[in-house]
Amino acid sequence: MISCTFEHGAKASLRHVVVDNIVVREEAVLLVKRADWLIEGGKWALVGGFVERDETIRQAAHREILEETGYEVDGLTLLRIVDTPDRPGEDRQNVAFVHFCRAGDRVGEPDDESTEQRWFPLAALPPRQEVAFDHYDDLMLYCAWRAQPTPLPLD
Repeated sequence: MISCTFEHGAKASLRHVVVDNIVVREEAVLLVKRADWLIEGGKWALVGGFVERDETIRQAAHREILEETGYEVDGLTLLRIVDTPDRPGEDRQNVAFVHFCRAGDRVGEPDDESTEQRWFPLAALPPRQEVAFDHYDDLMLYCAWRAQPTPLPLD
C-alpha cells in the first residue's frame, strides 16, 4: 500500500497500478519465472509490473515487456481490469490492467527480475500452483475468450 496524506490532512492507503501482459506467438504464451528475491519468486508469471509516474498504461505494458523479455509487441488489447482487494500472493493491493498482445522481434535481453523465459503452448500451461498471483485465472480467461470471443474488456 502507498500511504498518502492529502492537502486537507486526511490520510489514506492507496493501491498500486500494474500491467499484466499475455504475450502470444501462434498458439503459445510467453511466461517468465520470477527471481527468488521477488514476491512469489520461483513461480511462472505473466510479463508485467508497476506503472511508473508520468507514463500511460499502454506505455507501461510495452516498457515492462521489453525490459523483462527483450521483445517488442503489437496489438496490445485490454482483456480485463482486476481490482479485487485481496488478490492472492500480493503484499499490497494492486489494480491490474491485463492485456494480450502479439510478440514481435526480440531486440534486447531480459532484466534480472526473472530467471527464465519460456514459451508454453496454450494447451500445456504450467499447473495453477506453479503460477504466481492470479495470473493462471487470466490465462484461463484468455483461453476461453479465444475459444468464444465476446466484447472486451471482460468482467
